[in-house]
Amino acid sequence: MRAKQSSGGGDPVTAALSAMLDQLSTLANTTTDPAGGVTAATRIDRIALLEKLRGAVAAAQHTEAIGFARAQVEDTLARGDVHPARVQRGIADQIALASRISPTAGSRRLGTARTLRADLPGVRGLLVAGRVSEDLAAQVVSETRHLSPELRRQVDTQIVAAGVDGLNPRQAAMKVRDLAYRADKAGYLQRGRTARKDRRVTLRPAPDTMAVLSALVPVEQGVAALAALRRHADTTVGVGDEPRTRDQVMADTLVERLTGQTEAADVNVEVGIVIPVDALIDPRSPATAQVVGHGPIPACLAREVLAGTTGRRWWRRLFTRPAGGPLIGADPRRRYFDGVLAALIRIRDDDRCRDPYCGAPCRNIDHIHPDAQGGPTSYTNGRGTCVRGNQIKELPGWSAEVIHDGLGDQPHTVRTTTPTGHTYTSRAGP
Repeated sequence: MRAKQSSGGGDPVTAALSAMLDQLSTLANTTTDPAGGVTAATRIDRIALLEKLRGAVAAAQHTEAIGFARAQVEDTLARGDVHPARVQRGIADQIALASRISPTAGSRRLGTARTLRADLPGVRGLLVAGRVSEDLAAQVVSETRHLSPELRRQVDTQIVAAGVDGLNPRQAAMKVRDLAYRADKAGYLQRGRTARKDRRVTLRPAPDTMAVLSALVPVEQGVAALAALRRHADTTVGVGDEPRTRDQVMADTLVERLTGQTEAADVNVEVGIVIPVDALIDPRSPATAQVVGHGPIPACLAREVLAGTTGRRWWRRLFTRPAGGPLIGADPRRRYFDGVLAALIRIRDDDRCRDPYCGAPCRNIDHIHPDAQGGPTSYTNGRGTCVRGNQIKELPGWSAEVIHDGLGDQPHTVRTTTPTGHTYTSRAGP
């Protein structure tokens, strides 16, 4: 993704920040020599100051986010749009694009900024001074979310008095949690009961062709599940010719019990094999496999997965131009999809939202040029989006357009324009 931003219109703060960025960039590029005529003590002083600068920069960014949000709300109200559900829409999304983070993270950051400013001035003061990290400040906001503004301010004073800036991260988090609980025990317990409704399972890629499967469940269920896996591993490891370690047995048992398979490796597999046209006639040519929703893996590993499982297997051949060019066609022989076109777009976009910096799971295939305006339902005019990304484009001042159709030498590229005139580009993967 690449963002194009305005010059700031001669704003002195923007100019000063740009100068500071240039100075820090110069520092980063010229002090890599361990010697350099600078003492070790001086370098430690620099490291400490740069760490404090992280917090101060975060607090300054919070201030700008609040100011931007207030201005956007005032503009919306001035247009006569006073519906509560629409006043705030699009604000966090623009902040997220400027910050190169997902829209959800943008909403969370704006909420943290507002709460620190309104209800936690002491903790915010520590952040401004660089005495606590942005992560700890955000955790304070999260741990005190069940409190009224009055109780929040009371706990804020207690947190500062407890000297959390002198504790290690774990100690600081535990202190904040304890103070928040003591301020309103009933509210804390009710929050715990409400949180149980948010139980879920997620999957995210990990290095070296691995994935992290996570479950957010009530604590007693999580403890029981882990205990059951450990008990089974204790009766398996070291018995007979069992070659696996305790961790391997626990991981395999989890997969087997969730899927009902006899062996963890017997998964149902769908692998998109991206094959350059010239490689079709050269069996020695290496090809790249793409696991939809995960990313690329070596083709040899994909062949091993397919050969080593007794589960159901599907292949989809994806044809590209020679020399690793973009996708140009697909084999339609896949019965579980409603249409080859939707499947091909999802594979091209890795089954993720194509909004810049988002990356949430794909929930919709969006018409980049809206269908209502005559946009075609085509490979080049489609992109994967999350629900939020699909809706945000319909707000006033937002637009998206195809810059490269993905059929030539350039990957499929979409440019998004926000109400402030900033533009952001998103490119499909290889």
